[in-house]
Parts: sequence; C-alpha cells; structure tokens
Amino acid sequence: MMTAARAACFPRRADEEAHGFVVTERPEPRYRALVRSGELARRVRQALAELEDCRVCPRDCRVDRLNALPPAEESRRPAELLRRAGRAAQRVVPPHIAKGTSCFTGRYARVASAFPHFGEEDCLRGWRGSGTIFFSFCNLRCVFCQNWDVSQAGEGVELRAEELAAVMLDLQAQGCHNINFVTPEHVVPQLLEALLLAAEAGLQLPIVYNTSAYDSLRSLELLDGVVDVYMPDFKYWSADLARRHLKAEDYPQVATRVVREMHRQVGPLRLAQDGLAVGGVLVRHLVMPGCAGDARDIMRFLAHEISPDTYVNVMAQYRPAGAVPEGRYPELCRRAGDDEIDSILAYARAEGLWRFDERA
Repeated sequence: MMTAARAACFPRRADEEAHGFVVTERPEPRYRALVRSGELARRVRQALAELEDCRVCPRDCRVDRLNALPPAEESRRPAELLRRAGRAAQRVVPPHIAKGTSCFTGRYARVASAFPHFGEEDCLRGWRGSGTIFFSFCNLRCVFCQNWDVSQAGEGVELRAEELAAVMLDLQAQGCHNINFVTPEHVVPQLLEALLLAAEAGLQLPIVYNTSAYDSLRSLELLDGVVDVYMPDFKYWSADLARRHLKAEDYPQVATRVVREMHRQVGPLRLAQDGLAVGGVLVRHLVMPGCAGDARDIMRFLAHEISPDTYVNVMAQYRPAGAVPEGRYPELCRRAGDDEIDSILAYARAEGLWRFDERA
C-alpha cells in the first residue's frame, strides 16, 4: 500500500488513470527478458565490434574507438575512480583517443559522477532518488550547456565495463528507483556491455535513457527492448538555431525521427500506482529566450505526429551559462520570461497535449 508521504509526493491524476496510463502491476524491466534469451549478449558483441568503425551517433566519425585503450591502471573500486575526477577548466583529450573522434571517448565510457538524483521529474526521482550516471563529453556542442565541465571539458574518468556495472549495482543498493543514463548517445555499446554484467549480477531496476535526442537509429535499434523510459530533450526545431547554438544543423531532423522511434518502441509514459514511471516516453523542452516559435513547432509535432498523450516537461530552468556569458551569443544572455513560458504551455494545450510534468 502507498504511504501517505508517498501519496503526497505523487498526486495521481484521475484522468491519467482513466486513460489507462496508471498500471496495477509493475512490469519487469525490459532488459531482463533479453538477458534470459541471450539476445542482450549478442547485441553487446555486435555493438562493440561496430566501435571499430564508429557510427554510434549521427556524427558518423568512422574512427576506431574499439582499440582506443587507456594505459593500464591499478585496480580500484569505481567509487575511488569517480573521486579522482576534478573540475576541468578546459577540454583535455586523452592521448589514446583517435583524431577525428567527435565525442573524445574511446573504448571505455568516461563517467563524471553517479548518485541518487533528487532534481529529476517526480515520477523518476521518487522518494529515494533516480540513480543517475553522468557520462562525460557529448556529441553536441551546446553553447549554453549548464554542465559545461562535464559535457565539453570532459570532467570524469574512464570506467571499464565491470566498474560501470558495479556503479549500477551500488545505486540499486542505495535504494534508487531506476538507473538513469545521462548523455549516453555516444556510449551505447559501453552501457550495454556494463548493463549485461550488472543484470547477471542481480540488477533489477528499470532503465532511463536521458538524451539530447541526437541519437542514431542504429543505437536505438540496439536499445530496443532494453530501455524502459526514454527521456529525450527536444531542443530546437530550426536548423539555423541548431547550427548556431548546438553546432549540429541536422539536429531537428535527427530529433524528430528519434522521438518517433522511441515512441514506437515504448509508447506514452506509464506510471505505477505509487506514481513512479515504469515505461514510455517523457519529452523535455528547455524554453530558450526568444524562441517561442521553435517551442510551438515542437509542441505541434508532439501533439499531431507522436501522440496527444505524450508526457511533456516544459522546463523554465534556462540561465546563461557555458560560452554564453562571454558575450558571443547576446540573444541568449537572459532568461525566458514567464509570459514566454505561459504562452508555450497554452499553445501546447490548445494543440491537444494534456500530460505535463507538474511538481507537487
């Protein structure tokens, strides 16, 4: 039975229950069936082999990441490795990373931090936190990134598969409700490899794939049946804005096909009786100053080409960060106003969207 404290944290809405988005029984995490059948092991072998001519993300670098190995290190516990990560002032690419690698990541995933996160959506953070694993570097170059030291400078350390698996199991032991991979677009083979080891050692938590939506369809094919909750951040609709602010002109067309594929795999977001997400798509959109037109286009796309039942978080947290304070992007040197945010929400509702993240 759900306690009063949990009920207060997760006010269930009758309309979601009426539409069948609240399930009576919590499903088994999807990857468990793939482990039993041997399919996840097969995908791991295939994904790792493809690192030798890497096309993991839309950058299509075609470089050899499989053999980009760091110097041998003494055995350390993952927690000790993560404590070694310092605040990076500028990007330092390890010498074993092949030139032309856009993500600056080789054979092993680089991890900046891992902890129970209480700043995520209520349906993810719950009362014990979302088990977030922040991967270093990123395949986008967002000039406004609020995690610049991680995404651009590369703060973090490389973890082998067994070390990353141990991190997942530790988050489970701490009571986290899920494993939340943050900016994983460029390390799908590595996270699959570690997930297999963690699952074989007893991992039972659902998987959240927390992405910029700059993913390849090949990576999503490998993740089909693995991920429980997809959480793409749909940033821009305009190719011009994507080129200027993300350094990826093709971002809008990539993001649209990515969200379509995610929805095909898992459908609209579903919740358990206690309010925790158990499967489906949750779309984030960070409202940028002066970009209400882009936001309206994204809301229209979600309502009419994905589903009016799409669960959306219209985020008001933007603040000038990253390269913006240096003055090269004056259009981003302010926060979005309440009137901009309210107008986007009103437009989204008018287009038929009705499931919005609302903090208790």
